[in-house]
Amino acid sequence: MDCLFCKIIKGEIPSYTIYEDDIVKVFLDISPVTNGHCLVIPKKHYENINDIDLETLNYIDKIIKKLYPILKEKLNCVGITRTQNNEYGQDVKHYHMHLIPRYKNDNINFRKNTIEMKDVKEIYNILKMED
Repeated sequence: MDCLFCKIIKGEIPSYTIYEDDIVKVFLDISPVTNGHCLVIPKKHYENINDIDLETLNYIDKIIKKLYPILKEKLNCVGITRTQNNEYGQDVKHYHMHLIPRYKNDNINFRKNTIEMKDVKEIYNILKMED
């Protein structure tokens, strides 16, 4: 397997690891969006949200919940954004969660529309699930 994150887990590629246990590894992103931007990855290879089991997902959330107050305290950030890409936009095909510390005036704007959007009601009608 030629997975970048699997190589990091095996120690073949160095990383700035801030937490590690038998299930996950957390390390600083080498192309950070803000100071302290880190990645939480499972040590077992899962490609994306379709592959990973709920137990591992829940464990990742548990680790994020532990990390959040530490990031806030040590980096003096005012919040955190967590994001995870699947397929399109996923540079490394190994499930990973981005933890992006947020700072006042960091100029990150997830609400800025860069394309023409469909009406919210139209999208709702397309996506709503029937019982």
